[in-house]
Amino acid sequence: MTAGNWVIEAEGLRKVFGRKVAVADLSLRVAAGEVFGFLGPNGAGKTTAMKMLLGLVHPTAGRGFVLGHPVGSREARRWVGFLPEHFRFHDWMTGRELLNFHGQLHGLPATARAKRIETLLAQVDLADAGDRPVGTYSKGMQQRLGLAQALIHQPKLVFLDEPTSGLDPIGRILVRDLIVRLRSEGVTVFFNSHILGDVEAVCDRVVFLKRGRVVHETALREGLTPELHLRLGEVPPELVRGLAAFGRVLRTAEREVWLQLEQETAVPGIVRWLVERGAAVYGVWVQRPSLESLFLETMGPEERAG
Repeated sequence: MTAGNWVIEAEGLRKVFGRKVAVADLSLRVAAGEVFGFLGPNGAGKTTAMKMLLGLVHPTAGRGFVLGHPVGSREARRWVGFLPEHFRFHDWMTGRELLNFHGQLHGLPATARAKRIETLLAQVDLADAGDRPVGTYSKGMQQRLGLAQALIHQPKLVFLDEPTSGLDPIGRILVRDLIVRLRSEGVTVFFNSHILGDVEAVCDRVVFLKRGRVVHETALREGLTPELHLRLGEVPPELVRGLAAFGRVLRTAEREVWLQLEQETAVPGIVRWLVERGAAVYGVWVQRPSLESLFLETMGPEERAG
C-alpha cells in the first residue's frame, strides 16, 4: 500500500545514539480508528520509537509516514495529540488556563476553544477543579489533565505513553472509557502501557517490541489465539507430528500435548482424528492465554526486570 492508506506506516525505522542501537527495526502499520497497543519491557526502545513517529527524534535510517505525511513534517504533526509518560505543567496555571493555552497553540478560535475546554474537563472528571492551580492537583488529576490537553484540538491520532500510570482504579476505568469513545469517533490511538489489563481491555491489536525490534503482532478484539490442551494415553512422536498439521505444538509432556490453534472450531476434528488412530483421549480443554502469558512467552526467559 502507498503512504496515506494507513494512519501510521513505518518501514525499517532505526535509531542509533553513538554506539548504542536504541531501535533496530521499527516496521508496523496502524489503521484508522484502531486502538493499537505498543508493548515491550523497559529498555526495549518504545519511547525512542514513539519519538521518531512524533518527529521528536530524527531516525538514523528507514522511513515512516503519519497521517499520510513523512514523519517529522509539520503536516504529520498537525492533527496529532501526545501525552508523554513524564510531563510537567505550569503549577501556577489553573487547569482551565492550561487547556486554554494549549488550545491557543493549536490556533483554536476563542469560542470553539472555550466550548472544547468545558467538554474535556467534564470527560476527564475535572469540571469542579478547572479553576484550581495545577500545582494543587494530585498525580492522578494531573494525568487526566494531560490527557485533556492531548485532545484539545480534536486530533485524528493520539499517542498515549503510560496514560493510566498513577491513576486509581476509578481513574483507570475513566481513561479506558475515554479511549473507547475516541475509537467510536474514528480517532486512532497509539497506546503504550505496562498495565497489560488496560491494554487487553481497549486495544484492537498489539505489537511486542524486543531489543529495538518488532517481534510479534496479535489481534485482541476477537480474543487471543486459543490453546488446546490434550491428555492422552500416550504421546508417541508420530502422533505429535500428526497433530502439528492442526496447529503449532507448544509443548508436550508424558501424556499431554498443548497446541496453538487458529480457530476453536478445529477441536472436534482433532479429537476425531485422534480416535481414528486409536489414541486414548482422557481430557480435552480449550483456553485462551492472557496477554500477560503471551508477553512473557514472547519476551523469553532471558529478559530481566527493568
